[in-house]
Amino acid sequence: MKITLIPFLAALLLSMSASSMAAEVAPVLDSKNCDPPKYPKAALMNEEQGTVALLFLIAADGKVVESKVDKSSGSKSLDKAALNSFSQCKFKPGTKDGKTDQLWAKIEFVWKLE
Repeated sequence: MKITLIPFLAALLLSMSASSMAAEVAPVLDSKNCDPPKYPKAALMNEEQGTVALLFLIAADGKVVESKVDKSSGSKSLDKAALNSFSQCKFKPGTKDGKTDQLWAKIEFVWKLE
């Protein structure tokens, strides 16, 4: 009888790599306790618009530890206003393997004149 170990080893490696990957749930903005950013006056006068993507490192207690612009709206004043505003917000902390952990959250905010 000939036994082939290749499929068994491949299955074992797949199960090991799947178990070593952590199940993560990203933090979520608590919109009830967060005021939206206010349009900067200079940006209003210049009719600046755009979408800014922001990254926030959220602690296990839901507070912002670090923040940065991931993708600019094209306006430094709009980026700064959104970053400053959302940095004051509270988040529902993320989890890793079912336990609250410090993780990154991404927020995209659209600045649009109406």
